[in-house]
This record gives sequence, C-alpha cells and structure tokens, in this order.
Amino acid sequence: MTAENFGLYIGLIVLAGCMIAIAIRLITASSEADRAVAGDLLMFSFTGLLIMLGVLVAPDYFFDMVLVASVVGFLSAVSLARVLTRGRR
Repeated sequence: MTAENFGLYIGLIVLAGCMIAIAIRLITASSEADRAVAGDLLMFSFTGLLIMLGVLVAPDYFFDMVLVASVVGFLSAVSLARVLTRGRR
C-alpha cells in the first residue's frame, strides 16, 4: 500500500462519515429547505465518493458514472428549488 492509496482510504472513511451525518440531518431537518440542501449535499458527497473509488480502481466507466451523477445532482437541485419556491421566478 502506497502513501497515495492510504490517503485515499482515509478520505473514503472521512467522506463516508460525513455522508452518515448528512443523512441524519436529512431525516431530522425541520424545514423543506433544510432537507433540500442536505439532499443536494448528500448527492455531491456521493459523487466525491465515486471519484475517489475511480482513482483507486481506475476503470473507465467510473468517470462516466461521475459525469451522470453530477448532471443528475444539478438537475435535482434546480427542481427542488423550483418546488420550494412553488414555481415563482
């Protein structure tokens, strides 16, 4: 195990711990806006997790998955903002 791999494993553990905390916040949030922000943060944390796994394992399809997850995360953030503002511009 090289030092780079060790750093990536530590990063995966830290990111997984953050994702658990975000999921708890998503469940216990008091308002819809807090849930939307927590859901958006959870999606982009998952994208970061995919990136780290892609660097460790390095198959070509991981980076395609990251691209799709980023687009889905952006579109979900826009749609949640639209729902929370009840369609007002």
